[in-house]
Amino acid sequence: MNTEDVRVFVAASGAGSLSEAARRLGIAPMVATRRLASLEAALDVRLMHRTTRSLSLTPEGETFLPFAQALVENEDEARARLRTDGKGAAGLLRVSVPIAFGLKIVMPLVPKLLEDNPDLRISVDMNDGLPDLVASGTDLALRIARLKDSSLIAQKLADKTRSLVAAPAYLERRGAPVNTHDLLEHDCLTMTGFTHWTFMRSGAQGVEEAHVRLNTRFSSSSIAGCHAACLAGGGITLLSDWNVEDDIRAGRLVRITLEDAIPETNAIWAVTRRPGSYCQRCGFSFPQSAPRLHRWQ
Repeated sequence: MNTEDVRVFVAASGAGSLSEAARRLGIAPMVATRRLASLEAALDVRLMHRTTRSLSLTPEGETFLPFAQALVENEDEARARLRTDGKGAAGLLRVSVPIAFGLKIVMPLVPKLLEDNPDLRISVDMNDGLPDLVASGTDLALRIARLKDSSLIAQKLADKTRSLVAAPAYLERRGAPVNTHDLLEHDCLTMTGFTHWTFMRSGAQGVEEAHVRLNTRFSSSSIAGCHAACLAGGGITLLSDWNVEDDIRAGRLVRITLEDAIPETNAIWAVTRRPGSYCQRCGFSFPQSAPRLHRWQ
């Protein structure tokens, strides 16, 4: 039984099609078809029902899948741990990053990473939503958000502070809010689906959360859209400090400080499916101690 044949079976079961499995593995669709047929011949069972539009596991395929996944993962981990030739990481690393963070922070790091690891390939999905790590074949997702309990594995990379900002032209026209209540009188630029912003303020029990309902006539599926609308004078938005430092320094945006509260601080997280390695094919290490408790809200 060839491990590469098993790898195609595992990829196809997660992708839902052989063509998508081939794309993720970086091979031709015909090669993927042949490898799956070879595996079925070696096992003398049919593992998948295949049509031109769909793919599903047979009962034998469902039985074999966990063993196949373990076989592939064990081989990948062994290769990563034995990779001591000094050439660095190798293989394909699939990463998902938020659009603005990816463009400003991640993309400038990629050329040096590829230069230092000649055998490494990187595929970056820039998306502000949370991918299904299994179905999409994503090895690592970087996200900036509050997280909640999950079977996913997450490691905190850094805290992220945020600021309320607006263009000078907007503030000249509408004035600046003094407290959270004043935000109701302003045009707030939000992510799609968000009706509140969370702030921290002093209360009877110490520092507590305050969820402020917004008056919004604009929303965007990407924080980059909110940023662009804010630069154009469309209203007030809540952006990460790393995203607006240059704009504030150049005078394109103004930071707004409220008297009664400060924006909630979120964190930057690296998220993967299992501890020990976020990409065993490439050899990137992911700490065993990473907390098994996070998923973004």
